[in-house]
Amino acid sequence: MLTTDIRLSDVQWDPCKDKVVLHPKKSQFNLYITTFKRQVDSVIESLSTKDMSASDIKKRVEQALDPEEEEEENAVDRTTRFAYRFLQFAHSKSKSTCGVYMQTYRRMVAFMGEDALNEMQFEDVTKNWLVSFENFMAETAGKNARNIHLRNIRAVVNDAIDDEITSTYAFRRFKIRPEATKKRSLPVEKLRMLFNFQPEAYAQKYLDMFKLIFMLIGINVADLANLKRIEDGRIEYRRKKTHRLYSVKVEPEALELIDRLAGENWLVYIRDKYNDHNEYTRRINRELKKLGEVKRSGLGGKKTRKPLFPELTTYWARHSWATIAASLDIPKDVIAHALGHGGNTVTDIYIDFDQSKVDEANRKVLDWVLYGKK
Repeated sequence: MLTTDIRLSDVQWDPCKDKVVLHPKKSQFNLYITTFKRQVDSVIESLSTKDMSASDIKKRVEQALDPEEEEEENAVDRTTRFAYRFLQFAHSKSKSTCGVYMQTYRRMVAFMGEDALNEMQFEDVTKNWLVSFENFMAETAGKNARNIHLRNIRAVVNDAIDDEITSTYAFRRFKIRPEATKKRSLPVEKLRMLFNFQPEAYAQKYLDMFKLIFMLIGINVADLANLKRIEDGRIEYRRKKTHRLYSVKVEPEALELIDRLAGENWLVYIRDKYNDHNEYTRRINRELKKLGEVKRSGLGGKKTRKPLFPELTTYWARHSWATIAASLDIPKDVIAHALGHGGNTVTDIYIDFDQSKVDEANRKVLDWVLYGKK
């Protein structure tokens, strides 16, 4: 057993959830306990414990943590430091998003060292520190890659401000300015060319899946793969990336594609044939890049390809939908809501009027792309 130096009454601990409850400092305590456990797990994972007794393991953990006898208040204060909050915030996210935050954490460790980072307070996140960190990253990363790390830091600072851990906000004077990225959308003429293209027989299902993603307003492959059914003419799901509730009306053209791509146990076949959506995403993106004219030559019939869009991926469907919607003068707030960029309040999610605007917008986009109707 290892002590946390936190003392509670019986009613202030929920043994089912392993959480502090009914205590004025429950948030700080839970954060400290989670961080403490993570540190212990990390030390144990680094040990070769096969021939070690429990006492030996405990001793090694204590040596690694170098715990000191301190008052409860001092122990809790450690949880208000920047690195503790950053790790806690990261691990509250989905697995993929947490991975992105941990990349940022590793960049900060490389910049200043883990010991210095662990001692850092939110008040140390100044404009000068941000400038220095960005300059350090500039040696190995492009502008937009650096911006991802800076936005992650900003999100943690904002969360700490919301929890009244700090009032320091260096981002008032430090602006994160994006660099224009290469366009990842197809104009309507090229999108029609792609939709009407006749691929090799085996590749038809990949083109159909791209078209379906577009018709479902750029749905992510991870979310599409986990759909079970259509209810009342709509697909309803909680978006994997943001955990936001989402609803899309299934138009007749999309339903026709779903029938062709149907799975045995899922709405479409992805999870019936692939271990996970990432494996399928890699496969479909490879095949989308190859779509185009194919010629055979020689005795073996070697294939020579002339791809239509050599950089095409499923994500282009989402960007293309948004670009075409904007060209039809669909309001920005409707496009944002359609793409899941709106708020996550009960009002945002459940107002039928807002959802009907999204349904109308998608119908306009499909009519223009498929039939040339405005």
